[in-house]
Amino acid sequence: MLNINEDEIKKIVNEDESIDDLQLGGIHLIQKKDGFRFGVDAVLLANFANVKNNSRVIDMCTGTGIVPFVLAGKTKALSITGLEVQEEMVEMANRSIKINRLGDRMDFICGDLTDLQLLKSIKKADVVTVNPPYKLASSGIINPSDKTAIARHEILCTLEDVIIAARVLLKDNGRFYMVHRPERLADIFGLMRKHRIEPKRVRMVHPNTTREPNIVLVEGQRDGGKFMRWEAPLYVYNDNGQYSDEIEKIYGRR
Repeated sequence: MLNINEDEIKKIVNEDESIDDLQLGGIHLIQKKDGFRFGVDAVLLANFANVKNNSRVIDMCTGTGIVPFVLAGKTKALSITGLEVQEEMVEMANRSIKINRLGDRMDFICGDLTDLQLLKSIKKADVVTVNPPYKLASSGIINPSDKTAIARHEILCTLEDVIIAARVLLKDNGRFYMVHRPERLADIFGLMRKHRIEPKRVRMVHPNTTREPNIVLVEGQRDGGKFMRWEAPLYVYNDNGQYSDEIEKIYGRR
């Protein structure tokens, strides 16, 4: 249940937007009815991140804030900041803060993660999460002003930009969590090592038990020691074509 009345909702939410119940402590998210909407990868990232009580969290490439809002519902993080380059999405995320009355724990910043001066002005975090663009800018025909293209292709930032930004934002020994595509894993490990974020934990996500993985979750540690754990795979669907028990638990349905 939302903690605001219908009149307040009409003032905050536009006609071309929806309010989606995250089924997580009454938290809701404003999204465009027709436009880029969050997917399972963002939910998996928020679940994969180990956020301890009173931690400071920064989520890069935050979009409309799905990862920060899930973390607000699932953890006792002291503060959660979302960083996003697209002003329209930041404005929408800040309105989601209002409808959830989470202004004491959350904020969103409109900024470019390649702007190192901006990053150094932000208080360092215990945890940095990111659901970055997956596709190389050279893959396919792209309209650079297309909001969906910006979210999916390395138009405004590269994988290396993301990892450099994470290092700047993290405290010493802070933890980095990223969701990406398995075919980029060699690049991910190489760039993390290059910028002294040591890979510590990896989990592959498969559509079902018969198909190869299409999502990878990676945890790293700023200046961590050289030891990595490979976790058991996660299957989104079971052999009957229904969501697996683990996915149902992650979505809070069991």
